[in-house]
Amino acid sequence: MALDARRAGHAGPGDPPPRRRRVRRRRGCRLGDTERLRGAGAAAVNRRAAASGFTLVELLVALTVFAALAAIAYGALDRIAQVRGALAAEQDRFGAVVRSVSDLARDLRQAISRPVRGNYGELRPALVGTPDHVELTRLGFANPLAATRSNLERVVWGLDERALRQGRYAVLDRAPTTAPATRTRLDDVDGLRLRYLGGDGAWREYWPPDGADPALLPRAVELRLALPDLGELRRVLALPASLPPLAPDAAPPAAAEAP
Repeated sequence: MALDARRAGHAGPGDPPPRRRRVRRRRGCRLGDTERLRGAGAAAVNRRAAASGFTLVELLVALTVFAALAAIAYGALDRIAQVRGALAAEQDRFGAVVRSVSDLARDLRQAISRPVRGNYGELRPALVGTPDHVELTRLGFANPLAATRSNLERVVWGLDERALRQGRYAVLDRAPTTAPATRTRLDDVDGLRLRYLGGDGAWREYWPPDGADPALLPRAVELRLALPDLGELRRVLALPASLPPLAPDAAPPAAAEAP
């Protein structure tokens, strides 16, 4: 009977449990361990994903900081552009002042004793000066094309409506319709004051003196230019008064020809 019971698959009191049951139990333990490992790995992955992301508060703080830095950078660039524009404007202004004063000084230094005829045939002195205007005949009128004209030029400088203007005549002795070609050399001028030094050592505001020779030139001209941004500029310019006067109808001396 015991043998029959063993054959039928029933274990006795001293017999070990069947092998199939032990296998099933081992397999069940392995499956449970795998599920537990999978659950722990998923939790670790979820924790890593949560740690690598940003919260809404962190994003808002980052955007606020970025916006503040962008505003500061834009303000700095705008300030730099404004300073650069102001420096360029001051440089242009200073250059215009230097060129205008240099050209006026050049015309005065090249003055020559050459009276001219006015629009109505009257004789005008070689240099006519008032406190804010001066008209003179000068040398140095460039003639690069060797045209049949004189190298003398009649120019006028003066202050008109807070602007320093320069006028140039096409001819010395004028016709009734002759007018100077005028252009503005310097804007925003507070004042222009000219004085003329005579041979007696006295400064005058008008030239020539009453009863003087029309070909007479002053020994020097004092220039005072008042500017709102640069203050007052003063220059004293010596004129070539030692040159012999030139008659109104006399032609300029011709250059000597080489033998």
